[in-house]
Amino acid sequence: QLELVQSGGGLVQPGGSLRLSCAASGVTLDHYAIGWFRQGPGKEREGVACMSSGVGSTYYADSVKGRFTISRDNAKNAVYLQMNSLKPNDTAVYYCNRVNNPLDWGQGTQVTVSS
Repeated sequence: QLELVQSGGGLVQPGGSLRLSCAASGVTLDHYAIGWFRQGPGKEREGVACMSSGVGSTYYADSVKGRFTISRDNAKNAVYLQMNSLKPNDTAVYYCNRVNNPLDWGQGTQVTVSS
């Protein structure tokens, strides 16, 4: 059974960078399309980036395109989200999950962009 644990959030100033990690256990991660999602204060959860299974094609929301990069390390069975040029409206709880048939969302990892 696949389990996912997010980490790497924190407080960063506008223009700064963070890298989020999504560690998987139970199943090889590249069997699934995996996405990073976020839910900001008073907002609905939205997808920001995803990577397909196998060859790992990537897709990004327009709001993060050019600033965020999703990647996968098969040896570590993990997916990452490199976030650069962070803006205050990137503040949210970030989650990784399967794109199809998502697992329980859990607590995610908080990212706060503020001066």
